[in-house]
Amino acid sequence: MTGEPSSEQAGIRAEQAGIRAEQAGIRAEQAGIRAAQAGVRSEYEARLAARRATAAGAARSAARISNARLAVFAVGVALAWLAFGAARISGHWLWVAALAFAALVGRHDRVLRRQRDAERAVRWYDEGLARLEARFAGRGAAGERFRDRHHAYAEDLDLFGHGGLFELLCRARTTAGEETLAGWLLAPAPPATVCARQAAVAELAPALDLREELARLGEEAAPGLRAEALARWGESAAAPPARALRAAAAALSALSVASFAGFCLGAPIIPWLAVLAAELAFAASVRGRVRRTLRAIDEPARDLELLARLLEVLERERFASARLVELKRSVARDGVLPSRAIARLERLAQLLDARRNQLFAPIGAALLFTTQVAFAVDAWRAHNGPALRGWIDAVGELEALASLATHACEHPGDAFPELLAGPPRFEAQDAGHPLLAEARCIRNDLSLGEPLRVLVVSGSNMSGKSTLLRSIGTNAVLAQAGAPVRARRLRMTPLAVGASIRVIDSLQEGASRFYAEIQRLHQIVELAKGPSPALFLLDEILHGTNSHDRRIGAEAVVRSLVARGALGLVTTHDLALAQIADALAPGAANVHFEDELADGRMRFDYRMRPGVVARSNALALMRAVGLEV
Repeated sequence: MTGEPSSEQAGIRAEQAGIRAEQAGIRAEQAGIRAAQAGVRSEYEARLAARRATAAGAARSAARISNARLAVFAVGVALAWLAFGAARISGHWLWVAALAFAALVGRHDRVLRRQRDAERAVRWYDEGLARLEARFAGRGAAGERFRDRHHAYAEDLDLFGHGGLFELLCRARTTAGEETLAGWLLAPAPPATVCARQAAVAELAPALDLREELARLGEEAAPGLRAEALARWGESAAAPPARALRAAAAALSALSVASFAGFCLGAPIIPWLAVLAAELAFAASVRGRVRRTLRAIDEPARDLELLARLLEVLERERFASARLVELKRSVARDGVLPSRAIARLERLAQLLDARRNQLFAPIGAALLFTTQVAFAVDAWRAHNGPALRGWIDAVGELEALASLATHACEHPGDAFPELLAGPPRFEAQDAGHPLLAEARCIRNDLSLGEPLRVLVVSGSNMSGKSTLLRSIGTNAVLAQAGAPVRARRLRMTPLAVGASIRVIDSLQEGASRFYAEIQRLHQIVELAKGPSPALFLLDEILHGTNSHDRRIGAEAVVRSLVARGALGLVTTHDLALAQIADALAPGAANVHFEDELADGRMRFDYRMRPGVVARSNALALMRAVGLEV
């Protein structure tokens, strides 16, 4: 008899020891995360100081070279006066001043490029520190053009707009990179694709030099690569000019040079005039084709340098993860590096710019210059044009992966989720919202699966219900995009996210707030009929109608979703809706958030607890702001 209590006490002590050991492990893990975050901050600050010093040094050098150029110019003027005004020195001395001035011009350009590179790096690390301190809102690309209030979750989860998830994540400087990243956030990827992206992101996360270089290159051509215009230009290639046309143009140009040289040496001018007449006739016969080529290349030509340099980075790097290796392999074509092919097209585009020079125009006409370069552009487009979209897509994916890698580097405590097969499941430990500063991000555990499918979350105003929904939804989106999530651990099956959190009325569409909400609920129910189970997030469901209809309608919607295999959360401050969990038990349960009024102020701990909330704070909040109730 006496042995039983001691055995029970020993078991309790062993359990408590296990809890203490687990807590100690968590504290050690958190200490390691804080140390890693401090390391990232320290590295950013050190690099920021170094780049600022480089930019300042380059600025001083540029100023000195500018002064030297001015001095050399003054010396050149003096030499010109001595040579041609006073006739005291030979005019050959001007070559010395001219060569010195040319050398200084080249040196000045190189120093200015170094200064611009350093200044771009300064902005890169300054923005990185702002993200670490949750000061990123308004400093990056907000992705406004991707906003769609009819999307199943984009508006509800603050994916786009000022201070949204896209602005936090996106480090791309090309439209191709922005569109790729936005696409990943707007549609979940298959598990195999997610795993491949996770490996690529994990490889790029420590590659700070590479990610800085990508950012500096992209800055050079803001607003960036106009991907669609360039891809369409490549895909709309006309038939390449016949060899006979190109040979005729080259032959006429050579004859023009030869006959002009003969004229200069004393031959009659008639042969040269005859060749010029033949050139004019030839140019007139192909004028329509040449004009179409010139019009077509004008806009894409502005993006060629950026595309070539980004492709050069992709070609140069050695990767280990399968997706990055495949990405690098995908741009190879006929043994020619795409960056070199693009660089050749860029040179042709620059040559075409010479036709706008009035001094060169007569020479160009005599050489059929514009015609020959247009033929070369058409030949390039016929051979390489179909590959342009693939090259642009590869650059866009590299930038999107680098964006997620930067986020992973800056948030070492965020874990890569584990995607599971089998019945629908969502299990998160210490889940928080990625848009909140980590120092004030309160985390909660959540487990949905079998048998528990639904949590009915009650609580007073401002207690954290909506933030919980956004935290779960945003992490589900990140997980299925290939990014790390704001959680110590996350395990989930593929889930189609649907949210009704920020549903508003529409004056233009003549829809009330309640009608807009029931349309969204219908959209989520239809989503649950799809190939992947749904994860539904319903905030203050049907609060635009009376309590009786709300109770019946909310239970019907939730039953319909659960019957289709969905998981989800429903928040409410109407305690009557808490009965839904009783009606659907054991598939549903009640949880709540609490608050307390202390010294005339509401205090919240944002911790989720089991059961139904015991009180409301509405009247207390009204009194706290001075309303007489």
